[in-house]
Amino acid sequence: MKDLNANVIRVYHVDPTADHQGCMDAFAEAGIYLFVDLDDFPTQIEQEHPGWNKTQLNAFSLVLDEFQKYDNTAGVFVGNEVLTTAAGSPAAPYVKAAIRDIKAYRDSKNYRKIPIGYSAADVPGNRPMLQNYLACGDSDAERAEFFALNVYEWCGDSSYDGSGYSMLEQNATGYNIPIFVSETGCRVPRPRLFTDQSAIFGPDMSKTWSGAIVYEWIEEANNYGLISYGPKVDPKESTGALDGFPRSGKPTPVSPDYSNLKNQWTTLTPLGVKLSGYSASAGSITPPACPTSTAGGWIVNGDASLPSLGQKLDSAATASGATPTASATKASASATGGGTITGGKEVAGMGIGLIGVMIGFVVWL
Repeated sequence: MKDLNANVIRVYHVDPTADHQGCMDAFAEAGIYLFVDLDDFPTQIEQEHPGWNKTQLNAFSLVLDEFQKYDNTAGVFVGNEVLTTAAGSPAAPYVKAAIRDIKAYRDSKNYRKIPIGYSAADVPGNRPMLQNYLACGDSDAERAEFFALNVYEWCGDSSYDGSGYSMLEQNATGYNIPIFVSETGCRVPRPRLFTDQSAIFGPDMSKTWSGAIVYEWIEEANNYGLISYGPKVDPKESTGALDGFPRSGKPTPVSPDYSNLKNQWTTLTPLGVKLSGYSASAGSITPPACPTSTAGGWIVNGDASLPSLGQKLDSAATASGATPTASATKASASATGGGTITGGKEVAGMGIGLIGVMIGFVVWL
């Protein structure tokens, strides 16, 4: 990771009762920050049967309790790709309620104000409505503190306009909270070129987007890895490879993907934004208007009250008569997981997490 000059990692699921001190110290010594997801499979907010309850809040809080100890924790996610279809917007109020309650918990414990946000699937049917929904409203207590997007649009030797990145930039211009790419790196076609990095960290996007995380660090069955710890083995014979892919030993770069990413990053010189400059300009940026419901797509009334802990929303949270019919998946040629690199608008106090592990570069100072 130091060889790549990465400064951020993302970890999806962690055990909050484990000892993470040695790992976090090693990352800190290497100048690497962590973004960590607060949920896991049993506690994640589900699109099909959405809800937000005390059990989930307690589980999320345990992860925050552990990782708030480390200065190189850059931020936490309350969810990853909860909404995966255009018809999934009824789950959005529960995501925003989780943001509200985790912010309140953080502040009640007098923890450092570690940014709390969300990592979204790139679903054209609810973009940019979800992006604006999580950042809108009069109550700062309810708004996300950053928004991240898993993007698999720039595949192969594409371009800023041809990939759709120009539209991502258009939708994010004037956004009131930091925004970055939390997963990127199409695996089809091969080889992986990572030429989108020049757009994200260059003049086209760096003044709006805070960078990107590339998916992912270790080679696994999905073939997104940048390094490998050896050939697949029989998991019955190796306790360190539960799915057959070793995770210890000497890492070997996956060729030519590792070199292609390193060569891309070597050419980039993003300047980032100093905290003083960000603070001076952020106050003049107002939240976006909350999205209104649209028949056949986003059906959540953005101005409606959020559900309280354990509450199920009634019809007041959605527009009457709006029936979602479209279903869209990621605008991607490859994609299941994600990673990111970030550069541009600063996220004060942000960090990095590890379990997927995705590797990235974020610019803030």
